[in-house]
Amino acid sequence: MTSLRSILILVSTVIAVTFFSSCSSERPFDLVIENGRVIDPETAFDDIANVGIRDGKILAITRESLNGTKTIDARGLVVAPGFIDVHSHTPTPLGQELNLADGITTQLDLEAGAFPVGAYGEHFAKGAQINYGASVGHAYIRTKVIAKVDQSYLLKGFEVNAPEVSAFVQPATPEQIEQMRELLFKGLDAGGLGVGVLLDYMTSAVSKDELSMLFEVAAARDVPIYVHVRRGIAGDPAGLIEVIELAEKTNAPLMVCHITHNAMGGIEQWLTLMDEANARGARITTETLSYLAGGTMISADVFSRRDWRTIFDIDYGDVQWVDTGEWLTKETWDKYAKEKPTGMINHHYVKDEWLVSALRWPKMMVSTDALPVFDRTAPSNPNVSGSFALVLGEFVRERNVLTLNEALTRMTLNQAQWLEIASPAFTKKGRIQLGMDADLTLFNPDTVQANADYGKPYLKSTGIDYVIVAGQLVIENGEAINDVYPGQRILNTRVK
Repeated sequence: MTSLRSILILVSTVIAVTFFSSCSSERPFDLVIENGRVIDPETAFDDIANVGIRDGKILAITRESLNGTKTIDARGLVVAPGFIDVHSHTPTPLGQELNLADGITTQLDLEAGAFPVGAYGEHFAKGAQINYGASVGHAYIRTKVIAKVDQSYLLKGFEVNAPEVSAFVQPATPEQIEQMRELLFKGLDAGGLGVGVLLDYMTSAVSKDELSMLFEVAAARDVPIYVHVRRGIAGDPAGLIEVIELAEKTNAPLMVCHITHNAMGGIEQWLTLMDEANARGARITTETLSYLAGGTMISADVFSRRDWRTIFDIDYGDVQWVDTGEWLTKETWDKYAKEKPTGMINHHYVKDEWLVSALRWPKMMVSTDALPVFDRTAPSNPNVSGSFALVLGEFVRERNVLTLNEALTRMTLNQAQWLEIASPAFTKKGRIQLGMDADLTLFNPDTVQANADYGKPYLKSTGIDYVIVAGQLVIENGEAINDVYPGQRILNTRVK
């Protein structure tokens, strides 16, 4: 019996071959991409074709010649949907520049979120080259309710916001939980792409009642809840089981944040638990970084209040102080923890085989978890510069962990299909089909690679020759195009 997938592939191919005849008499396309290997992960279309773009949309996919105001010869290049990053903490000009050079066309902070959600992207007030958006940040609502402080996002200007300690350690009263519920609905009504929960950062503070309330809010609006689960020793799944049970009880869509860095050696067990829950009717997914170290503030709960050396099975010498790249000792750790509590660290504990297991899970999403970056004089982790090219260069071309189509699915389509729950905007992203948004990444599969590494975080990826956002070039021949701002804030615009 012919499968639906096979029918979609056939229909896509017919459309690609015949569509030109219906539009040949129209005015020239704004942009034509010729002779590229066009890959659409949803229909499995994979062929040499020409793509016509007008008014920010894909309006032709054909083997026939197209007339365009501007034409790109993409011979030898893959034409892919623009990469979607679901986990980024760097909506800054430098973060945008490096993300685009890595092929990312949509940058989202779904783990931490913001409140109000418009606080994510304050640096893009005069225009963005990249699409961007955020969930409703429970942490900032908690700060408002518990600490009586308005702290809308991780960043304020060109600095990292120091967290209000009481908001991360003090349990909420029933009245405060209800205040938070009301504000969460307010944030969703303003366009938040779901509910972001930094649970591991407030392990001792968030009660079962409060966590249940968060899932109830997500379920009531049928939007995803994104949870950094409570972390246990060496991959103890108790934190995962806690949120799976709530997802099944409430039917809230659940994304488990950066699973490899939480599951550790238990990654196969964690993925199995999620598969079993989904088989029972739950809606649960996850994402993973492609770099192996974790990155966060030295004052994060897991470091300041718990036995992090046992949890991660590492010691001081496995941790880098991001600002200098130095490897820490107990003495330097204590010094920085006291003097610079918002300073960032990279803790090296994830093993390659854990990441390989994660990447092979069919619904996995690749993300960056990029730390805030403001200028090149202050080092960061390399995630912001090379996360997606690393997958294409190392895990596809060099090691054959994934096929190219599998990798692109994990970098584009999986994200778009999941985020359709959060916003109808994503029904037009992550795909190369007629009528889709012209967010595209063109790369050379033979040369694409990440160059950024720890200590050299700002080396741009190579082999990514063109990046297009809403039909406009923002990267051309590997170089950024200045003063072009096609990026849009993405909001949940569904009828409430």
